[in-house]
Amino acid sequence: MLMKVGSRELEMGGPHLTELRDSNDLLHDVQALRERMEEDGYLLIRGFHDRMQVLQARRSILEKMDRMGKLDRDTLLEEGVMADGSRSIFMGGTNEDLPALLDVLNGERVLGFFDRLFGEPSLTYHYKWLRAVGKGDFTGAHYDIVYMGRGTHNLYTVWSPLGDVSYEMGGLALCLGSHRFEELKRSYGSKDSDRDGIGHYTNDPLLITEKFGGQWATTSFQAGDALIFGMFLLHCSLENTTNQYRLSVDARYQAASEPVDERWSGKKPRGHHK
Repeated sequence: MLMKVGSRELEMGGPHLTELRDSNDLLHDVQALRERMEEDGYLLIRGFHDRMQVLQARRSILEKMDRMGKLDRDTLLEEGVMADGSRSIFMGGTNEDLPALLDVLNGERVLGFFDRLFGEPSLTYHYKWLRAVGKGDFTGAHYDIVYMGRGTHNLYTVWSPLGDVSYEMGGLALCLGSHRFEELKRSYGSKDSDRDGIGHYTNDPLLITEKFGGQWATTSFQAGDALIFGMFLLHCSLENTTNQYRLSVDARYQAASEPVDERWSGKKPRGHHK
C-alpha cells in the first residue's frame, strides 16, 4: 500500500516505512514503560483514553466547526466532511469552550499515568494544539523541542486522534531512532522557533533517513489511542487524501517540579513570541 508521507509516496512494509508497535503489554510495569520509551523513543498505547469521552469531545469540536461553516451540511456531522472551499483549521489555545476535550486531556486518567511515569506529580500545559487537518495537507518533519524548549527538556507530547483515523486520513508518522541523532539534536534540535525563525526541518522524510539513518513508522488509529513521545523524536504526518477532516490534538506533560516554558502555560498563554 502506497502512502503519502510528507511530500513522498512510501510503501508500507517497504524499506522506508513500517508499522508502529504498541506498548499495551507493558502497562502494568512502569519501569518497562520507561525502558521502552528510552529504547524506541515513543509509546503507542491503544485505548489510552476512554473512547466514549473522546467521541464526545469530537462531537463538540465538530459542532463548533459547523457553526463556523466549515462542514458540508448535506452529510452527517460525525463524518466531519469538509465544506466546499474549506481548509485546515488550527484551534490552538486553552480551549475553555470545549470542556469535553479538556476532560480527556486534563483528567486523572492521563495525569495519573504521568505521575507514575515520572515517579512524582505531573502537570500539563494549559495550551493545547487542536487541529482539523483538511484534504491535501500534512505536517512536515520536526522535533518538538524547537517549539517548547525554554523549560525542562523532560517533556512529553501526547498526540491523540479525535476519532478513528485511517491511513488515508493522515495520522502521525515517527522517525524511529531519531531520538539518537546526536548531530541533528546539536544543530536543528538546539534552535528556538521564535528566536531563530525556524520551524519544520523538512517536508521530505527521506532527506532525513538518507542523511541520518532510521526508518519511518505509522499505523491506523482508533478514537482513544495515544502516541506519547519526547522532545527529540522526529515526526511528521501522512497527507490527508480524503474529504473528511482529521481531528487530533497535541498536549504536553512534564513533572510539576521542573521548569515550565512560560509561553504555553498560565491562564492566558502567550504562545509564540520572541
